[in-house]
Amino acid sequence: MSWGTELWDQFDNLDKHTQWGIDFLERYAKFVKERLDIEQNYAKQLRSLVKKYCPKRSKDEEPRFTSCLSFYSVLNELNDFAGQREVVAEEMAHKVYGELMRYSQDLKAERKHHLQEGRKAQQYLDHCWKQMDNSKRKFERECKEAEKSQITFDRLDNDINATKSEVEKAKAQFYLRTHMADESKNEYAAQLQNFNAEQWKHFNNAIPHIFKNLQAMDERRTVKLGETYRCFAEAERRVIPIVSKCLEGMVSAAKAVDERKDSAIVVESFKSGFDPPGDFPFEDFSQHLSRTGSDGTISSTPKAEKDRDGAPGPRPDLKQHPMNRTKNKLWLFGKKPKSPSSSPPPPPSSSSSSSTSSRPRSTSNIFPSPRFGSDLVSHYLSEIKTTVPRIPQNLRGLRRGAPSLEDFSHLPPEQRRKRLQARIDELNKELQKEMDQRDALNKMKDVYEKNPQMGDPSSLQPKISETICNMEKLRSEIHKNETWLSEVEGKQSSRGDRRHSADNHHHAPQGRESPEGSYTDDTSQEHHTPHHRPKSPPSGRPNVDPHEFDDEFDDDDPLPVIGHCKALYSFDGQNEGTLVMAEDEVLYIIEEDKGDGWTRARKQSGEEGYVPTSYVDITLEKNSKGAVTYI
Repeated sequence: MSWGTELWDQFDNLDKHTQWGIDFLERYAKFVKERLDIEQNYAKQLRSLVKKYCPKRSKDEEPRFTSCLSFYSVLNELNDFAGQREVVAEEMAHKVYGELMRYSQDLKAERKHHLQEGRKAQQYLDHCWKQMDNSKRKFERECKEAEKSQITFDRLDNDINATKSEVEKAKAQFYLRTHMADESKNEYAAQLQNFNAEQWKHFNNAIPHIFKNLQAMDERRTVKLGETYRCFAEAERRVIPIVSKCLEGMVSAAKAVDERKDSAIVVESFKSGFDPPGDFPFEDFSQHLSRTGSDGTISSTPKAEKDRDGAPGPRPDLKQHPMNRTKNKLWLFGKKPKSPSSSPPPPPSSSSSSSTSSRPRSTSNIFPSPRFGSDLVSHYLSEIKTTVPRIPQNLRGLRRGAPSLEDFSHLPPEQRRKRLQARIDELNKELQKEMDQRDALNKMKDVYEKNPQMGDPSSLQPKISETICNMEKLRSEIHKNETWLSEVEGKQSSRGDRRHSADNHHHAPQGRESPEGSYTDDTSQEHHTPHHRPKSPPSGRPNVDPHEFDDEFDDDDPLPVIGHCKALYSFDGQNEGTLVMAEDEVLYIIEEDKGDGWTRARKQSGEEGYVPTSYVDITLEKNSKGAVTYI
């Protein structure tokens, strides 16, 4: 159906309909705009969510657990998914919303043009009708005037009293009016014919053509809406494959979670490399009981009878017994031995602080004679452990903020080996880069020497020298780290050998190190160990090789630092186990004062010892609880 033929008289209604069509198109464009705003906000919120939960640590600190890596993969896929939502919004903005807005403007201009043409045609037809109507009115008026003049002429012509001149005048007037009526008739007939022709053209040519244009415009608008509906759906359909890949990536990340691998990573990350503690040796304290009588039996005093019957008797002083050292080993949550038993010196006076400072203890007080006899094993223990031992750092100490030393000596052996190996690999990569740069500079220098016009060879010499210097520094660093690495590997192999030897020789001291690498000997026993060598080992005990215990205390790592202190006064530290310090010297705190007035400290050179607590100003770390704990 055609609007031109069927709706030839519905100009106003078509005007309203076309305006409604454009309004509907703009309404749909507004809907698309709000939809793409939702998509953009959704993508923005997804990206913010991914950014919020993405790790902000360096790559070396990233966890290697499969659960964490899978979660980060999910975050990456979600970020890609957010990118696809942005693609959807972008396509809707350009291919749907933008196209609709441009087409709406074109429709408005085209509709205005067609309506103006229709109005012009209607105005021209109205003009023709007015001309025809005016000629018709004139013809009617002239006819009436001609009839009046005819009546006047007839009346005078029949009147005998009228003069000839009056009759002639009336006749002439009659003829004039009749002629004018004929002319008006002809003009009216011409105007009527012209109007009819224009009206036919208007309703059969002009108006149908204009209405057909409006119909085509409205149909194009409808088709455009259908196309934008399809583009709206295609924008979603195009990203479905990529969105499906994102979802598949999330599913693959979920399948990649491996609990056994995570458990293995935990072992690899926290394995200290220390050997488990061995068995405690049996210590026979009954050998020191006094025996009387010629038959060698135990004295028959009530106290002796009580001992013979199995009742508990008085025990020897374990604190001064040399064999008690291995008995007082502490394990997983063990604590370091206490500080020197003697009282620390008071702070020096302002007048003569250096001359009047008292010594913390004398050699005779530190090593009193034992209450009971010592065997050969205890003698070797006392010989080996005359100095304050170093306690290897455990894993909990690492988390309490221990300092990161250059040789990683604050780490357990296994972790130290891994860190050193990683550093060596990194240094080798840097060395290879420097070597490549040196070779490139040498080649460029050769080219400059063969072709002086290309450049001055001597200008490259400073850069070559700098590169060679960097290579020497890197080689020195590699050698130093390899030395530390070989030391760690040697210690680990020696620990394995000693553990195997300890399994075969049960009489050897066991359990020097705890599972966390913490020492458990009682320092208070070390300072009470006698210096004299027994003349012969007690009966019933095998002879002990003096070198059997030499490696027992060689592989210790330093205690973790729990704070620092500044020396208020100088301290000479001439006695055993004490540390010399100068005024205003800064030391590391590795063990707090346990109430005896002594604090264990370490110099920056690595030397350790006890200093009077009143001589230093101590600052402990907030989260540090000390490296060891007393039971």
